[in-house]
Amino acid sequence: MAFSLLVTTTISCGRSPGATPRAEGPQASEFEIESAAFKQGGEIPKRFTCEGEDLSPALRWTHPPRGTLSFVLIAEDPDAPSGTWVHWVVYDLPARVHELPGGVPKQAEIPGGGVQGRNDFGRLGYGGPCPPPGSAHHYFFKLYALDTTLNLRAGAEKEEVISSAKGHVLGEAQFMGWFKR
Repeated sequence: MAFSLLVTTTISCGRSPGATPRAEGPQASEFEIESAAFKQGGEIPKRFTCEGEDLSPALRWTHPPRGTLSFVLIAEDPDAPSGTWVHWVVYDLPARVHELPGGVPKQAEIPGGGVQGRNDFGRLGYGGPCPPPGSAHHYFFKLYALDTTLNLRAGAEKEEVISSAKGHVLGEAQFMGWFKR
């Protein structure tokens, strides 16, 4: 299951491996995610990368599907030389939460609710874009609305989160930015 975020762009319940969305109809297609940090399809500012402060961008989402109990967020780079590289894993964001501030602390629990998993840098929390020099890489932030909470320990990896979310995805919103060094 890949995750990505769309700044004011909607992807209606896209089918992802291992997590078949169950919500259909107009409400599912209204689920959106956006960021004031950069535009959909735009360049990710250096402050959100390893060349800057390595801060997570602020994110905000609207119109989750009916029945949403929690959200999962996964940010990843499918252009990495070794295969898809996971930059951020967040789960059990409560349904009442509709945004993450910029600069989420790199710790197990997110203030206000939610738990952070381990990224492919081997750390908890957000690890910004840090591609090898050369062509631009695309960074997808995918937000999933679930009909359950996962109740996984802090530090879970993407595969465990995806496996636990299987059959519980009500909708997906995604956002993409690029970065090159």
